Amino acid sequence: MTINHIDPTLLAGNRKPLANYQATHFLWEVKDKVGTITLNRPDRKNPLTFDSYAELRDLFHQLKWADDVKAIVVTGAGGNFCSGGDVHEIIGPLVALKAPELLMFTRMTGELVKNMRACPQPIVAAIDGVCAGAGAIVAMSSGLRYGTARSKTAFLFNRVGLAGCDMGACAILPRLIGQGRASELLYTGRSLGGEEGERWGFFNRLCEPEALVSEAQKMAADLAAGPTFANGITKTMLHQEWAMTIEQAIEAEAQAQAICMLTEDFTRAYEAFVAKQQPVFQGN
Repeated sequence: MTINHIDPTLLAGNRKPLANYQATHFLWEVKDKVGTITLNRPDRKNPLTFDSYAELRDLFHQLKWADDVKAIVVTGAGGNFCSGGDVHEIIGPLVALKAPELLMFTRMTGELVKNMRACPQPIVAAIDGVCAGAGAIVAMSSGLRYGTARSKTAFLFNRVGLAGCDMGACAILPRLIGQGRASELLYTGRSLGGEEGERWGFFNRLCEPEALVSEAQKMAADLAAGPTFANGITKTMLHQEWAMTIEQAIEAEAQAQAICMLTEDFTRAYEAFVAKQQPVFQGN
């Protein structure tokens, strides 16, 4: 949709290009409007730190205004996705904190999930090897999950004396795989293998490890090349309708779809359809 007529002052406050963003605590690359986040501490299986949590939270928040990024891939370096919070840089310090600081931390981690859900870009997680703790939450919070047969996803909070209700897990995970299966994983902390995860619906598909990231990026590129405004509306409604009745959802979708019908994507799609049609009968 053309934006040439929009006041420059309005644009300055509502457009924030991120293709050239310089990440500090992970890798960030944008190609063909697909942004790829690579957690990059392979020697430790890519654990998160206070700093990387905060930077991820802030980047997903900024993506609301990024007009040069239309889809996201999240992955990890070195054959693993993410081993969760770093034992030495997060878990150790948390043991010594008082309640106000602990709540500051748990709210920060929850804000990452909120921002992943709120940004308009579809998120594809490419999950190989270890995917544990907070890593499992990041995978869970993505819209699509591509895995490998050797991936092992574990919501480990129970194993370290904590509740499974971390960063929205008790709300989101049952909606993905069902209440009983989610209960098992959150009560026990056991690993969910790749093939089992695909059967349970946690993974959309399994890939060979060497093709995983490229397959995830291909899906993201397909989404980025599609009706991106409409994709953003779909993502918004997928999340908002959890709290609606069916009647409320139908009305909300009626309003959302009417807005999408005003976009140039809709007009172009119709014109392309008409141009491809061949008459069934030729007049004499």
